[in-house]
Amino acid sequence: MYKVLIVDDEVFVRKGLIRILSECSPQFEICGEAENGEQALTLIEQLNPELVIADIRMPVLDGLGLIKKVKTELVQEPIFIILSGYADFSYAQQAFRYNVSDYILKPVDEQELTVALGKIAHMLNKKQLLSITREKPLVETVIESLLQTQPDDQVMGRIAYALELPLTSSYTYLIAEMQDQLPAGEVDYLPALKNSLLRYFRQEAQTLLLHVRTNNQYGMILPGQWVDEPHPSPWGGYRTMLDTLERELGTSIALFVGRKVSHLNQIVASGASAEQCLQYRFAAGFEGIYMADELLELPLYYFDIDEGLHSKLIYEVEANDNKGYSSTVDAIFTMFQERHFAPGAVTNTIRRSMIAIINIIRQLEGDENELQWMTELLNWPLKYRNLKQLKQVFQQFIAEAAEYIAEKRGGKSEGNIEKIKKYIDGHYRENIYLKGIAADFDMNPVYLGQLFRKTYGVYFNEYLLTLRIEEAKRLLRQTKKRMYEIAELVGFQNADYFATQFEKLENMTPTDYRNMMIGQ
Repeated sequence: MYKVLIVDDEVFVRKGLIRILSECSPQFEICGEAENGEQALTLIEQLNPELVIADIRMPVLDGLGLIKKVKTELVQEPIFIILSGYADFSYAQQAFRYNVSDYILKPVDEQELTVALGKIAHMLNKKQLLSITREKPLVETVIESLLQTQPDDQVMGRIAYALELPLTSSYTYLIAEMQDQLPAGEVDYLPALKNSLLRYFRQEAQTLLLHVRTNNQYGMILPGQWVDEPHPSPWGGYRTMLDTLERELGTSIALFVGRKVSHLNQIVASGASAEQCLQYRFAAGFEGIYMADELLELPLYYFDIDEGLHSKLIYEVEANDNKGYSSTVDAIFTMFQERHFAPGAVTNTIRRSMIAIINIIRQLEGDENELQWMTELLNWPLKYRNLKQLKQVFQQFIAEAAEYIAEKRGGKSEGNIEKIKKYIDGHYRENIYLKGIAADFDMNPVYLGQLFRKTYGVYFNEYLLTLRIEEAKRLLRQTKKRMYEIAELVGFQNADYFATQFEKLENMTPTDYRNMMIGQ
């Protein structure tokens, strides 16, 4: 990665630039900040950044003065990008006389800066690549450059010469992901991984094209000439390799294997296909080996689980039904695999279930932070990198939440349902509704609705309507009240709606019913 120094007297501008670089330019890392040119001059000498992004107008020493002093007083030769809130061509002319890389007006356009950074990264990559020697190859720079662009023939020739590899041969980029259930970077697997791979390929004297990626991943360009013998299945050789690595490194590993290419300068395409394989980490049947040739034709699923399955899980958690929620979790995770859920869709499903459960806990005046597995599940993408690991932590959270909810509610759910029915029987003439009753009894409305149906074999709304219509029939038989009066007396706010619901249930209008009763 290349070091960047940010120089601007406005702190919000500095923070905005830091955000853009962290999100859009992974080849650059911020090494420091300065609010004027004098501070920047000291930091450039200390930190030796490859790139300086500086405002043109600053107190003490402005951007152009800083560039002049760097060029005349320091041995460092960073690249400069100048920012200015002044659309003054004379400033631009003066800046370019100092050979600045780019001149960008404030407010900074994110896309414009990203394009400029891309050009600078390419220039720095090429500069380093052309300095490669056999004695000291810059392996990380080589790999990252090959994965981002196709270098020209001059650079490719130097790379192949330095690494003692043929230009025209089969190459594959693969990603080895350490699935150790630890935060990324907590264990440095690079030395052990390097030694294990060199022994496995029997290439101890050869340079290994291995580099460190984010999220506990290591990338490797694998020359085809290192593969000893063909295997009956496309992934057979990788299975042996995976078993060896897991045994020697003492942790679970997944391999994401890109498509094979026929020239070293095409490794960018193999790398892109390996990246796509990461999206299939939750698909079924691949047992730790994800190959682009098998996966990339399969459609990914980007949506949520079925509403019915989600509601069923929440109901079973509220009911503290261990067997029920365990079975539903199994069904959800089977769906993740069989439908090839993308990681984002899995995340959304987990988050949706957590939010629903947190809302229940808060309704009961509980605190979700009292759950030991709460934080663990919130941060699962940082530690749990396969479906088995995620399922284990999700099950732990669900079980703990179910027990917590039952404890907060005091185990009164089944007893409360009888009280709720009696409440409905006594208040059906009023403007009552499921959500309001659930709040009065400290229950989730979805859970209450499903519990009511499970207990009495009828939905809440159907039961309430039946009570109201039966009372309306009594009033139609025994009184001469008008329709709108009867509608209001039995809990309907609108006489037309009352008539519609009456006819739906009795297959006749209220007037027809009254006339029929008078005739009898």
